[in-house]
Amino acid sequence: MDAAAEAAEWFIGVFQLGGEWFVAVAGGILPTLIILLTAVNALVSFIGQDRLDRFAALAGREGVQYTFIRYLALPVVAVFTLTNPMCYSMGTFVPERNKPAFYDAAVSFVHPITGLFPHANAGELFVYLGIAAGVEALGFGLGQLALRYLIVGMIVIYIRGLVTQFIVDRMSARREAAAATA
Repeated sequence: MDAAAEAAEWFIGVFQLGGEWFVAVAGGILPTLIILLTAVNALVSFIGQDRLDRFAALAGREGVQYTFIRYLALPVVAVFTLTNPMCYSMGTFVPERNKPAFYDAAVSFVHPITGLFPHANAGELFVYLGIAAGVEALGFGLGQLALRYLIVGMIVIYIRGLVTQFIVDRMSARREAAAATA
């Protein structure tokens, strides 16, 4: 009977800890996220969805000169304005052959943006906050960490977009060559 009582206490204890965690989050980061989401939605409304769509269509144009827009600017704007996972829908404006590289760039940016703009991917916030706690314990500020995450993330997503596009182009060329010889 004691084992059953201990198990019941443990079971309820798990939910009590969950409740304590919820209250801590509801009083901490949750109001910040709600206000930030409201501000970003207001910004998108002010800019206009049609302007964002035209920008995305610009990124979908053919040519090397558009790779900067396609694999850097568009993923950054998409993740910031639409957040994860809706940001991937901006890929509809990108030509079919560029979609894998756009997706790779966008999905790679949902973590680096979290330090400055936690609304973009609240699921990644807990990863960032864990790292941030370690950085703060060492006596460093979070502003520099967040900026470095953002800058390095932007460099990485551009490189990933280019590399993924190169791989897709090579695989497509091989498939077309194999189909031509068959």
